[in-house]
Amino acid sequence: MEENMKLVTLEDTVEYHLFLIPDESRDPEKQKEILQKYIERIMSLFAPILVPYIWQNQPFNLKYKPGKGSVPAHLYGMTKFGDNIEDEWFIVYVIKEITKEFPELIARIEDNDGQFLLIEAADFLPKWLDPDNSVNRVFFHQGELCIIPAPRKPEAESWLPTTPPTIPQALTIISAHPEKVLASELVRASVNRRIKGYPEKIQASLHRAHCFLPAGIVAVLKQQPRLVAAAVQAFYLRDPIDLRACRIFKTFLPETRIMTLVTFTKCLYAQLVQQRFVPDRRSGYELPPPSHPQYRAHELGMKLAHGFEILCSKCSPHFSDSKKSLVTNSPLWASFLESLKKNDYFKGLIEGSVQYQERLEMAKNYFQLSVNRPESSLAMSPGEEILTMLQTIPFDIEELKKEETNLHPEDDDRWLDLSPDQLEQLLQEAAGKKESQPISKKEEQDYDLTQVSESMKAFISKVSTHKGAELPQEPSEAPITFDADSFLNYFDKILGPRPHESDSDDLDEEDFECLDSDDDVDLETQEAGEEVSLKGTFDDLKSYMAQMDQELAHTNIGKSFTTRKQLFLCQHCLVLRDFMERAWTLEFHGSENKEPPSQTASNNSDEEDSGAEDSVMEPVDIDLNLVSNILESYRSQAGLAGPASNLLQSMGVQLPDNSDHRATSKPGQD
Repeated sequence: MEENMKLVTLEDTVEYHLFLIPDESRDPEKQKEILQKYIERIMSLFAPILVPYIWQNQPFNLKYKPGKGSVPAHLYGMTKFGDNIEDEWFIVYVIKEITKEFPELIARIEDNDGQFLLIEAADFLPKWLDPDNSVNRVFFHQGELCIIPAPRKPEAESWLPTTPPTIPQALTIISAHPEKVLASELVRASVNRRIKGYPEKIQASLHRAHCFLPAGIVAVLKQQPRLVAAAVQAFYLRDPIDLRACRIFKTFLPETRIMTLVTFTKCLYAQLVQQRFVPDRRSGYELPPPSHPQYRAHELGMKLAHGFEILCSKCSPHFSDSKKSLVTNSPLWASFLESLKKNDYFKGLIEGSVQYQERLEMAKNYFQLSVNRPESSLAMSPGEEILTMLQTIPFDIEELKKEETNLHPEDDDRWLDLSPDQLEQLLQEAAGKKESQPISKKEEQDYDLTQVSESMKAFISKVSTHKGAELPQEPSEAPITFDADSFLNYFDKILGPRPHESDSDDLDEEDFECLDSDDDVDLETQEAGEEVSLKGTFDDLKSYMAQMDQELAHTNIGKSFTTRKQLFLCQHCLVLRDFMERAWTLEFHGSENKEPPSQTASNNSDEEDSGAEDSVMEPVDIDLNLVSNILESYRSQAGLAGPASNLLQSMGVQLPDNSDHRATSKPGQD
């Protein structure tokens, strides 16, 4: 259905829509003019953080989208974020801030996974909300996340539709009841935690590294730092056809290489560093030995130069000049440039200065990609942009070489190597949980293992559905119910018909006549007979289970369980045995042929126990076996994650460290 607006189907792509709160109907041309003004205002207001941002694939952009069906005209954008998920969450921050700055706008955002904001807040969503009924319910308004609720009863709230709302209905509900559709505090907190730190977080996501690059690439990156993303992607996704252009370099000759400082995102830097690549001998890009102090800079420069050469090889050097003048010919450019000046984009730089021109070129490129985005047939490819700048931007190799001596130090890249503790901390932060504090020595000595068994019992007693088992700390959706009749019917099917019942096919006409004529049968007597029959069935079942236990008791399975009698011997009889052995030593000291009475007594007791076991079964200590098995599983994890610790931690139970494991891991300590 068009009114539900199809979700994104492209992989690693996010879509966003900005709707104007409905009011009086306008002429379509007037509506388009108003929305175009909003594009100009939004993009100029957020230019200071959007212009210098290095996108993985595509930048944040907005364009006018005419109405279709019941979906009104609105602002629309789509960005392919690729491998850098931070681009998607930065767009969430931008959309949230847009609705905060422009309260008359209502925004929705989704990616190829659907409502990824609900996925982020999955632990705190209401029970009724699922992917099937979440269509057109999740929006941003006035900088806050809104979820349009479903009516509990059809007649409860007249302003709520019983089915998922259409776009016009959703916009009307949000504008009329902004406080009632506000998402819960926990849901909003989980989303806000994911975008916490922006826009300052942008600088933390960057990595600056020294690279030994051809002078042409250095000049291009000075004008357009964002082109480093296209070059890294071209190298990262290279194929044998792309590498043909890198056998002999035509655009970026290795003889012109100089040392420079390049700004990457951490994602781009990791992609470039982790690639193992040996250049073609004919290319001229020779690397120093790995022990060389600048080996990493040479290797990064070589890879980046291959990426730029691949981009340029995919376009003709004599492409149409009409693409070069798209920005200055646009009627929106003049007003957009004026808006940038009003928002202090140029930071007081003197017009015509070198830094002013650099920011102006970045603004032109930003305008072309995000504000006045042309059709794909007219848009310049990254390779065409690079060739255009090489033809229009003069640069002096000698001047660039002088800058080598004044380079800023590069960033430390130890963040690429994560220790297990750092990984655990990142996982805790991603899950929104506080890092668990280690258990002290006193708490370890006083640790009560009964909470392990109690938590497991609480977990087993919870109702499970096809959606999974609920943990004890979560409230159950419904109490446990027990249908006795259904339970007995299952046993009837398993154990067969009752003894007094007969098959209806065996009854003859005389039997039917007897049944028809016997109208004085006492119903209470029949019910009592049925109860006796059921009691006998259960007695037979118990007897059958007892026989199975008796047989299993003498097998390895039965011996693997700890009984209450064995537990009693462990705690008391060993003390008595020790006392008797000491008494024997004092009285018969020096005698070698006599056997201690404790040993004889133990042998006799073992014989008596073996005979008694045939007649009386000692009950299994369920709690003790449960705890011992869990501890054994926990010990076998050797301090790593495993089923025992994961299950207990999900129920809020934290076991102390395994002292046996600590002792074995440090053999030098006694």
